[in-house]
Amino acid sequence: MINLPTSLILLRVVLIPLLVVVFYLPWSWNYLAAAGIFAFAGFTDWADGYLARRLGQETRFGAFLDPVADKLIVVVALVVLLQRQATLAFALPTMIIIGRELLISALREWMAELGQRASVAVSGIGKVKTTLQMVAITALLVFDRDGSFPALNLVALGLLYSAALLTLWSMAIYLRAAWPEMLRAQPVSQAENQQDIRR
Repeated sequence: MINLPTSLILLRVVLIPLLVVVFYLPWSWNYLAAAGIFAFAGFTDWADGYLARRLGQETRFGAFLDPVADKLIVVVALVVLLQRQATLAFALPTMIIIGRELLISALREWMAELGQRASVAVSGIGKVKTTLQMVAITALLVFDRDGSFPALNLVALGLLYSAALLTLWSMAIYLRAAWPEMLRAQPVSQAENQQDIRR
């Protein structure tokens, strides 16, 4: 059953292609509209979690889809921004943020297979990092690097670097939590190895 919080998560997924289309439209206000879409998606991220807890409508499907939707829209927004701001200064935090998301997603999947998913649950630092990312990307979508607001764009880039640093910090926390399981990891049996190959 699709409840209200899950509907908001699905809406966030639908907004991803809309964000890309609007970003590339030949309109003078396309960046502002794209920023509005991204900011609204960030609001739904807060709203779906709040409503799920308030209404008692937390589901396994919602718990799975929510971080996926968050990562997708952040990664897509960073990629389109990188195309517009193709500089080392912007590529560096983008690489850190996207790389971390891939690593932690794989780590959570592995820990879930071991029944230890709670060990790598979202931390307070992760939530602050997500908020900084949302604010920074929204601002970067509005203020073009070569536009009329270079100072504001620089501030937004500084926020993105702050988010990247928190990304590394939270990644270290997740890895530290998972480290005991990594040390106890058993070698893959021949049967499991053959099964992975067939996949």
